[in-house]
Amino acid sequence: MSGINDAFDDYQKHVNADDPQVVEARRRRDLFTDSLGGCDDVDEVVSSGSLRRGTHRDPIHDVDTIVVFDGAEHPTWGTPGESAGEALDHTRALVNKLLGATNGTFAQEVRLASPRNHAVKCFLDDPDADEPFTVDAMPALRREGMFLVPEKLSEKWIYTDPEELIEQVAKKHAEWNRFAGLVRMLKDWAHKQDIDIKSLVMEILALDHMPSGNNRPTALKEFFVKAAYRVESATAIEDPAGVCGAIQADLDMIGLGERLRSSAILASEAITAQANNDIHKALTKWHEIFGEGFPPPPPPPPSKSGTPNPSPAVVPLVPGADPTPTTEPRRRPVKDTPQG
Repeated sequence: MSGINDAFDDYQKHVNADDPQVVEARRRRDLFTDSLGGCDDVDEVVSSGSLRRGTHRDPIHDVDTIVVFDGAEHPTWGTPGESAGEALDHTRALVNKLLGATNGTFAQEVRLASPRNHAVKCFLDDPDADEPFTVDAMPALRREGMFLVPEKLSEKWIYTDPEELIEQVAKKHAEWNRFAGLVRMLKDWAHKQDIDIKSLVMEILALDHMPSGNNRPTALKEFFVKAAYRVESATAIEDPAGVCGAIQADLDMIGLGERLRSSAILASEAITAQANNDIHKALTKWHEIFGEGFPPPPPPPPSKSGTPNPSPAVVPLVPGADPTPTTEPRRRPVKDTPQG
């Protein structure tokens, strides 16, 4: 078992961002909290996103903030129409005034502030770089215990409740302090698939299907089995607060189900091998699941003749085969909404 634990420890280090990177990401996020929070028409600036929840994986490319404005200062905000775009333009103007790289009065670090559908994307690195660091500053009003945020494309304001997700993740991690680390592993797994899977999709699936209090291999095996069944049943992966609907509009549910099922089969084989004290085979299976970053198994021990024992033959698995019952995968329309 020690070999398994050591391998997972090494993989955890691979997916974790190093301390200097986390410190710098927080410093950049706090620039927005400290500068925008001092504006007369801003009530507070709330940090959100994976960095706030502790589920960020290496490397950190962006952080999220919610700029909560005083509704009395902006009486037209929150109503359909041009106010959605106005809120984004106003937020951009504040960012440029306070943090613009040329003449920022608080700091000079934002090279470009570009309004998007729900937030202003602020580039602190060269916008033409491969993966520039950005801060999303989303204007909002506090209403009914949630955030009312602009949606520029529809010219509407919609509700979102990222604080509910923050609370649920914190509760889950308090139950088992491996949870946030395993979410980072699952986000790394999703990043390596050949279909587009938002990292938040994996975080919601982990909230719903990752058991607490188990060892990491067993917990991951149970996660892959349950998550595969859930996705194959075409149950949409939705905002846990119940206000934003589905997480990812273009998610290939069939493709995700197939990849989760394949990993569930490999994880089950790894658990069986571990129970049989075949650590080499167990590590081989986990390496197949997670790929680069998960340590490959050491060479098998030599036979009495002095040559390595050949790996045991493996009967090919029928794709999709698993004792867990499934239903026929089907696609359903989903809506992309702000979650972080």
